[in-house]
Amino acid sequence: MATGSLRVNKVVFIGAGNMAEALVKGMVASGVCEADRIFVTDVRPERLAFFEKEFQVKGFANNVVAVMKADVVVLAVKPQLLGDVLEEIKGGVGNSLVISIAAGISTGWIEKGLGEGVRVVRVMPNTPALVRAGAAALCGGRWAKEADLATAETMMAAVGLAVRVPENSMDAVTALSGSGPAYVFHLMEAMIEAARHAGLDEAIARKLIYATVSGSAKLAEATGAEPAELRRRVTSKGGTTAAALEVLEEKAVYHAYLGAIAAAHRRAKELSGG
Repeated sequence: MATGSLRVNKVVFIGAGNMAEALVKGMVASGVCEADRIFVTDVRPERLAFFEKEFQVKGFANNVVAVMKADVVVLAVKPQLLGDVLEEIKGGVGNSLVISIAAGISTGWIEKGLGEGVRVVRVMPNTPALVRAGAAALCGGRWAKEADLATAETMMAAVGLAVRVPENSMDAVTALSGSGPAYVFHLMEAMIEAARHAGLDEAIARKLIYATVSGSAKLAEATGAEPAELRRRVTSKGGTTAAALEVLEEKAVYHAYLGAIAAAHRRAKELSGG
């Protein structure tokens, strides 16, 4: 969905971690929200000082005081801390839209903690948001409106791709794009190690590998071709690529990835109470 020129008024980030940093940076750079309308809370004075210096936003040590200023409250704390935060702010949220980026926490759980009628949107981002190349899925809670989903979509689009899914798909999203960067980094680790064994200069190898991974994704997106077709195009019979793929097939790597992602999906369901 195109969000056009939608802008966000006053936003409070509860938690000043990496994802909050990515979102603040992207929102200010893209003009989604002015820096003087963004507030950040954290128990770490050094993080608040960083945000104030780096992005010219206002830092608060007190969550309750901060949320009273907000049109949008972003819950950006670790899931295990969220219960205490909800208990603390539930009297001050008022009519604010609440956006949660806490992994595995359902909209219903947050609604129960904040009270009836609170508009909640749940978001599952991933770490490439730190370089404005993230992939995020979002869903609305019981009382979330179309405008609330559009607001969350606009904020996440400031740091990459944003798509809507039903909440019952969020565990699958967690296993796929939420954990997905780790799968790609795992492959890159192996490629770097193989380059060492082959005697290739590591600095050159890293440049080649990073460009190969990035370029392959761009090629798939630009052509619209299925990955299987693109793989076939680059695989000549009896060639080097075919030799490599034969080993991967012998080791059942494709099925190992299916099993790995299924395991991540199961764990996401367990953590979210599903």
